[in-house]
Amino acid sequence: MNFKGKSFLKLLDFSQEEITYLLDLSDKFKKMKKSGRKHRYCEGKNVALIFEKTSTRTRCSFEVAAADLGMHPVYLDPAGSQIGKKESIADTARVLGRIFDGIEYRGYGQKIVEELAEKSGVPVWNGLTNEFHPTQILADFMTIREKFGYLKGIKLVYMGDARYNMGNSLMVGCAKMGMNFVACAPSAYYPSNELTNLCKEIAKKSGGSIEFSTDPLMAAIGADVIYTDVWVSMGEPDEVWEKRIKDLTPYRVTSKAMSAAKSSCIFMHCLPSFHDLNTTIGADIHKKFGIDCMEVTDEVFEGSQSVVFDEAENRMHTIKAVMAASLVDEEILNAKV
Repeated sequence: MNFKGKSFLKLLDFSQEEITYLLDLSDKFKKMKKSGRKHRYCEGKNVALIFEKTSTRTRCSFEVAAADLGMHPVYLDPAGSQIGKKESIADTARVLGRIFDGIEYRGYGQKIVEELAEKSGVPVWNGLTNEFHPTQILADFMTIREKFGYLKGIKLVYMGDARYNMGNSLMVGCAKMGMNFVACAPSAYYPSNELTNLCKEIAKKSGGSIEFSTDPLMAAIGADVIYTDVWVSMGEPDEVWEKRIKDLTPYRVTSKAMSAAKSSCIFMHCLPSFHDLNTTIGADIHKKFGIDCMEVTDEVFEGSQSVVFDEAENRMHTIKAVMAASLVDEEILNAKV
């Protein structure tokens, strides 16, 4: 289980055993953090955090995780990097690889983070691309294990737009870990056939399953987890709101949907969430379309089954595990943690 020097770009690159190792390491780091035990195992290292898309949880998680591990993080915002503008991705990668011990990238196409990893010569960590969001899935699975004690056999229903990074990554993660994934959405909002077929093959070996449904209440029956995300992703034009609201409102997570699931079912969301009118976008959408929430009702979001803030905290612990595993010898890490 030697991760040193490896990049973390998508869960398709890792086995069930490797993902479990990272989750176990995350649990250990969380206990150390809670007990106040120092864990500066990457003392003296420097990491670049490239954010072509802004963030709250991802940036804070990487910065605090890096500091806890004894590293110095350097944040490069959309205006602070010439990547792909005045300098090619390949050239940027080769420069940063000479300066930093690791690179995080949050931005657009998966090809960008893949090229950074290929050319830089140091571990690269995917903080989000259009196609995949693997560090979020580790946090999600850590949270599910905390609530249920296991992953295999868990039924996870994703409601909403399943075509992009979260739908893709949850489907991949569930297939890898022997979980039962259901994408509940209009058929035009399903993941690609190519990725779906690949995940079905993986699920056959792991004991999991991949299913699709256009009926929210039927999909929710027997669910252990109901998961959703915002309907319009960062960088998409405002013009798509009207169609998304029309198409996806039937897939809003409501108390009725939660009641159709198991009584032990938990609600998850990678955040931010439009569950009320306390955001500029939420207030604007209310003014234009007359709705007071989008992908989830405030009742569910604030209810006893919601674990969204446990999930958000776990971003830091799982990101810490990914970085440490990439930068520290396995024997040293296992001996200390």
